[in-house]
Amino acid sequence: MKGWKRCYKILKRTGTLHIFMGFLVFLCGASIVLVIVEPNINTFGDGLWYCFVAATTIGFGDIYAVTRIGRITTVLVGVYGILMTAMVPGVVVSYYMEYLKIREKETVSVFLEQLERLPELSKEELEELSEKIKKLDKKL
Repeated sequence: MKGWKRCYKILKRTGTLHIFMGFLVFLCGASIVLVIVEPNINTFGDGLWYCFVAATTIGFGDIYAVTRIGRITTVLVGVYGILMTAMVPGVVVSYYMEYLKIREKETVSVFLEQLERLPELSKEELEELSEKIKKLDKKL
C-alpha cells in the first residue's frame, strides 16, 4: 500500500496524474462511443474491456470493431494507450532516480562534514563513521 501512495504522490507532483486521469476519462468516453456505434459491443462493461484490450495492445480478439468510427476510436485508444504505457513509468522512474541522487548527495555531504571535524568526534561517533566506511567499502 505504501508503494501505491508513493506512486500517487509522484504522479501528482509531476503533473502526470492529470494526464492519467484524462486517459481514464478518454477510455470511458471511447467505451460509450463504441457501445453506440458497434453492433458487437452491447454494454458499457464490454466497451471498457475492449478499450482496455486495445490500449494495452493485447488484442484478444473476443470483441472487435467493424464500423469506421469504431476502428478510428480503436486506433486512438491504442495510440493513447501506448503513450501512457511509455510515459507514466518513465516519469516515475525519472523522479525516483532524481530522489536517489539528492539523497546520495545529502549522505555524502554529511559524511564529508564528519570527516572534516574528525578530531572533535566522540568515540561513539568515530565507531559509527568507521561502520559507514566499512559498508561503503563493501558496496564498492
